[in-house]
Amino acid sequence: MSQGIISTEYQFKGQTGKYTGKVREVYEFGEKLAMIATDRISAFDVVLPKPIPYKGQVLNQLAAKFLDATSDIVPNWVESSPHPNVTFGKRCVPFKVEMVIRGYLTGHAWREYRDGKRVLCGVPMPEGMKENEKFPSPIITPTTKADEGHDEDISREEILRQEIVSESDYLVLEDYTRKLFERGTKIAAERGLILVDTKYEFGKFNDEIYLIDEVHTPDSSRYFYQEPYQDLLDNNQPQKQLSKEFVRQWLISEGFQGKEGQQIPEIPEERIQMISDRYIELYENISGEKFVKDEYSNKLARIKEEIAQIVE
Repeated sequence: MSQGIISTEYQFKGQTGKYTGKVREVYEFGEKLAMIATDRISAFDVVLPKPIPYKGQVLNQLAAKFLDATSDIVPNWVESSPHPNVTFGKRCVPFKVEMVIRGYLTGHAWREYRDGKRVLCGVPMPEGMKENEKFPSPIITPTTKADEGHDEDISREEILRQEIVSESDYLVLEDYTRKLFERGTKIAAERGLILVDTKYEFGKFNDEIYLIDEVHTPDSSRYFYQEPYQDLLDNNQPQKQLSKEFVRQWLISEGFQGKEGQQIPEIPEERIQMISDRYIELYENISGEKFVKDEYSNKLARIKEEIAQIVE
């Protein structure tokens, strides 16, 4: 039987709240919070029933590396990472938009383009492009950040019209988004990878804008391999990519896309192990470092102790 953190049930001295997301559990302490990356995995906005060993550690440690590598561009919420699955930092008030930036015509953008649309989130896309082709310059295609249900595409003009974000703040978010994507692209190229698209989330703390949540991880980003990219594009073949797309493709092959009435397929142990191995492979390719497993013996107790030492 595979191991993994599926949930946590802690109560800390000074705790003011707890929020459970799809894969993270957030413990609030006034103006600070501790974010635990569990081993839950989601696809099609549905949390799958079994955990993936070491997935939380992979995401948490990759996010920490990229937040540190971009801290000269924009301040971020992180103050410490007391455990491989835990990040502690400022409790920012999040903006209700996610800043999606795309360097290539793929995924959702391609599906819209294939169906005849040439404007995405108010941004025009050139005629005559094919799937996975590089845009002349990256495009920003924001989405709403829904409290419930699916996020929705939204244009810059609509964000400002609805006063979801002030114009002055939104201009800063756009500037940070482009600079972060440029840095992420450079780091990826050093690893023989292409950063295809990604999303950034921002919030405010004491009226200053901070970068929050994970950055440039395989759950929030799509990567292609540089080496076969052009040959595959020229021959209209699927790109070799690093992301959790392989999980979605398996679910689709089992008849599940998160639609009403569909039942989540039972994930066999050998596939859980394969997904775990793949996340570790993603970590090592993206970071350029060997992954060191934090074993599961007393892991929940160690996480609790590390957080308690900071907050109590």
